Amino acid sequence: MWKSVHVVSPRIWSIDLQKAWNTWGCRLCSQTPSNTQPSHHPRTQAEKAKRRRAREKAILSSDVNDVGRSWSDKEKITYNAALLPGEKKDTTLPFPQSYSPEYVEFGWYQWWEKQGFFSPEQHSKQPHSVDKYFSLCIPPPNVTGTLHLGHALTVAIEDALARWRRMQGYKVLWVPGCDHAGIATQSVVERKLLREHGKCRQDYSREEFLKQVWRWKNEKGDEIYHQLRKLGASLDWSRACFTMDPGFSSAVTEAFVRLCDSGLIYRSEGLVNWSCALESAISDIEVDSKELSGRTLLSVPGYQQKVEFGIMVTFAYPLEGEEREVAVSTTRPETMLGDVAIAVHPDDPRYKDLHGKHCRHPFTERLLPIVTDSMVDMTFGTGAVKLTPAHDHTDFLLSQRHSLPHLTVIGGDGTMTSVCGQWLEGVKRFDARERVITALMERNLFRGKKDHSMSLPICSRSGDVIEPLLKKQWFVRCQEMGKKAVQAVEEGDLQITPHFYSKMWKSWLSNISDWCISRQLWWGHQIPAYRVTLQNSKDTEEEQWVWGRSAAEARHRAAVKFGVNPDAVTLTQDPDVLDTWFSSGLFPFAMLGWPEQTEDLNQFYPNSILETGSDLIFFWVARMAMLGRELTGQLPFKQVLFHSLVRDKYGRKMSKSLGNVIDPLDVISGISLERLQEKVREGNLDPRESVVAMEAQKKDFPKGIPECGTDALRFALCSYKAQGEDISLSVSHVLSCRHFCNKMWQAVRFTLATLHDASLPTSLAETYPLSSMDRWICSRLYSTVQQCEQGFESFELHTVTSALHSFWLHSLCDVYLESIKPVLKCEGSDSEEQRVRERQVATSVLYHSVSVSLALLSPFMPFLTEEMWQRLVPYGDSDRTSTSLCVQPYPKTSQLEHWYFPKEEADFSLVQEVVRVARLLRAQCQMTKERPDMWAVCGPDQAETLLHFRSAICTLGRISALHLHCPEGGFADSPPPEASAVGVVDHSICLHLSVQNGINADKQRALLSQRREKLASKLKQALARTYVPNYTEKVPDKVRKETENKITALEKELKNIEDQLLALEEIRKDI
Repeated sequence: MWKSVHVVSPRIWSIDLQKAWNTWGCRLCSQTPSNTQPSHHPRTQAEKAKRRRAREKAILSSDVNDVGRSWSDKEKITYNAALLPGEKKDTTLPFPQSYSPEYVEFGWYQWWEKQGFFSPEQHSKQPHSVDKYFSLCIPPPNVTGTLHLGHALTVAIEDALARWRRMQGYKVLWVPGCDHAGIATQSVVERKLLREHGKCRQDYSREEFLKQVWRWKNEKGDEIYHQLRKLGASLDWSRACFTMDPGFSSAVTEAFVRLCDSGLIYRSEGLVNWSCALESAISDIEVDSKELSGRTLLSVPGYQQKVEFGIMVTFAYPLEGEEREVAVSTTRPETMLGDVAIAVHPDDPRYKDLHGKHCRHPFTERLLPIVTDSMVDMTFGTGAVKLTPAHDHTDFLLSQRHSLPHLTVIGGDGTMTSVCGQWLEGVKRFDARERVITALMERNLFRGKKDHSMSLPICSRSGDVIEPLLKKQWFVRCQEMGKKAVQAVEEGDLQITPHFYSKMWKSWLSNISDWCISRQLWWGHQIPAYRVTLQNSKDTEEEQWVWGRSAAEARHRAAVKFGVNPDAVTLTQDPDVLDTWFSSGLFPFAMLGWPEQTEDLNQFYPNSILETGSDLIFFWVARMAMLGRELTGQLPFKQVLFHSLVRDKYGRKMSKSLGNVIDPLDVISGISLERLQEKVREGNLDPRESVVAMEAQKKDFPKGIPECGTDALRFALCSYKAQGEDISLSVSHVLSCRHFCNKMWQAVRFTLATLHDASLPTSLAETYPLSSMDRWICSRLYSTVQQCEQGFESFELHTVTSALHSFWLHSLCDVYLESIKPVLKCEGSDSEEQRVRERQVATSVLYHSVSVSLALLSPFMPFLTEEMWQRLVPYGDSDRTSTSLCVQPYPKTSQLEHWYFPKEEADFSLVQEVVRVARLLRAQCQMTKERPDMWAVCGPDQAETLLHFRSAICTLGRISALHLHCPEGGFADSPPPEASAVGVVDHSICLHLSVQNGINADKQRALLSQRREKLASKLKQALARTYVPNYTEKVPDKVRKETENKITALEKELKNIEDQLLALEEIRKDI
């Protein structure tokens, strides 16, 4: 269900579908006079084809270089202790040397589920609970499918929000669900029966076939739930909802009856998208547009030979009573048997004298009136348009304006009808195409054909070419409900994030079409409407319909409506089923028990938020908003959060038809290249797409996909800015997140070793940092908590993951752990008592920094954080052996106010730069083992800062002593030695590194000059990339930003080298 869908209507059709039909049917109508549709500027077919070819070329070329492709197998560590399902892991076992996803993820989810941590009933047991609720539903995926990385993004975001709110003490309900996917499921089962038993659906009764579907569903339908559990989704499985469950089916029936009673559902004849192979109307979600640049031969179900498309045929209609003709063009000449008129623009001078005249149809002898309409584009083609109202959306509208008849010439099975005459009756439509062209040639009415670029609508389920057919169907009136949905956003009752989607919401809903909800299937919710036949009734032509929650209710309604005895009523239920999207549109409240006033409905409705992909804005989200408000009197959710689409590294949308879909379980557990290519071959792709897909796999995953683990995948997905540009996901980025997991693992190993050799840490409230580095890391943690609070509240999850990644990697691991190693060894202070106290404080600060930051990470990395947190629990200040991190309070800045030291944070950037330059000088002088003295010549304020962090600078910079030379500031350390390596910090601090054997200034200058030349070359290359024509238009924003950052960094380093060379020159002059 996680895919876009369009509305099909007898009145107004969607822009995208209109574009496809207009191109396919060679419509010669201008859209500019009409103001009924929102502005839309789609790329031309040529542009799309060009972009597609460019992407294919990039894939097939040999210059693809992804540095992230290189990886080596990591040692797999498994949890080998005996563990029954649902039992808690033994975290007293030895802590493994390195991070292994398989070891970490084993057992936790089953324990969480058995303990009921994901149930809202857990709320009352939590001491930090608050009187607030947070509810949401997962966009129900199709029961036939499996999740891909786009679905994994949805799960990662929603689970992060659910876990965050749960840790905040909210009463959280996140409901899992699965969509019955009417057409997809029926197609899968039909293929299975044909393959295994050689039978088609029609060989079974409806009841027998539905038993086969249910059997398949019960055997295969739980794959998605397995994937969701593997992804760590904290769903309440006791409330899992399938759209064909009895309770949900009752809700669907109730909704249909109520909407019929209120006049919002009606039965009418209108054009629908029809799949002749399936013999069913389908929604636009099942329609793919195949771009053709010209003549193309395509395979079509039911035809042994390929069928020609991408050709525009021109033929003439003789003008009645005159020796003249009117030429028209079409890509579908077989439909000319259903032509009822010819339309021209009223201002077209070529046809001024033909207004009101008639042409004679050469095969049926019908007279075709020539009508005028401003919709006709007189600059396109011949300027005259053949009108076939029963087989074209535009023509259908024109027929209503000009009171034209509707002639159906193609039947539901794809063969020509009796209206065409005996010579075509029963002939398949594309075979009839050739016969029509031949007949036109015989009558000397054929005027030629030529290549024509077009967009061909294809049924995604069967591969059939879609046929628009005129059918009597059930429709939902959407205009008034659409206005209310627009009003809800304008008045602030419904918030849409990102905000720019609000404009799209208004534009589309203000011009919404009625919605065809009939589907000619067996699997699904059979429409609870009944055709009425009355005893002794002479009128058998006009249809009479009633509806009801049951056949008995429908019979009673019919008796009342027609004033007869119930026994005189014969009911025949409509064999069609409802569009799957109709039931999906009820999900936010039907999952809670509606129409019954259940406790869940009273507690958790409206849902707090709906989070989903931006491609579902109209076709699921808008319908939920409309149906929810109409049926419950309330909007189904208070806020909508849209995330972007996930694309592959080449910018292509992940699609089964392209073979670039990646199963999240393959990223979690790893997969070989051979197995990846097997999956492509199993996908029955177009041969060219198959070649491109497998070549992309060879280049991107020459050794397959490494085992990355669930936590790394989730963290990587949430690290992208989801509310903005589409996400180009790279597996190498996920792999880097796995490396980050190992970095945290090693930090916790270090922490556990430290705690093992020390007394228990003091409580968080009683821990007050002592040293400058303690104060700095405490303040960094406070700021990180603050960033997490702000990021979660604004749903900017990428800012949360960025803050946490920066804290763990660049503050805790790379700086603080290294700086306190001497303290933990009781080095430094002269007093033994002081050394012990410093060690105790540092140990407590380390413990709380790690445990608090694990809690911050828990919504994103639930398995890893649980594993590590459980091992830290015994060192805490309370007995929490029976609890889980996922139900602990989420850290708040109010807990850490005594840890906020903004001056230390601000000053430390200078300290880090001094350490960086000190290390650089040591490297330039090839001093890998020595720990020389260093002098800093600086101003008073800088000297104060460096003095404050002197111990850390010595430890991190690997120097034995830091001398501060600032006479005006009262720092009277001896001046730096004349022979020393010189570096510059912040253009104002001069660092002098002492070398025992003296410094060769000429050698340092040479090294610096060599480095300068290398950097200058890199800078020139980077700048050259920005000078290409149309750089800002051609290059994606992300790539431009990376290039700009690289240029800035190179310029900064070059400036630093220039400063060092100047300092060396000054020293040379002084000497």
